[in-house]
Amino acid sequence: MNRNFFFIGIAFFGMVNGIFNQIAILFALIHVQVLAPALLFGSTGLTLMFSSLMVSTATIILAGIPAALYERFSGATDDSTPVSLWIWLTGTALLTLPAMGNFLEYGL
Repeated sequence: MNRNFFFIGIAFFGMVNGIFNQIAILFALIHVQVLAPALLFGSTGLTLMFSSLMVSTATIILAGIPAALYERFSGATDDSTPVSLWIWLTGTALLTLPAMGNFLEYGL
């Protein structure tokens, strides 16, 4: 499979989790409001969008850890292997499972 399809899938699952995972967004929203209220001009909309972006980024990073560990132990030196990309895609899909109900209910 083309590498771009892996990256599109990983970004898609990260986006879905960042938009539809209500618990993670609430957690990020509370912390952003406490830690950086002046950074986003006190705007609730900007804070919500920033929280959603944080959840999406965290999903992709957390799912990339097992893939990076696999690459480390398998000795891959140049670029990501198809197996590590599958691990990364599967990790993002698994982390997105709590948000899939809301995603399927609302759709795009």
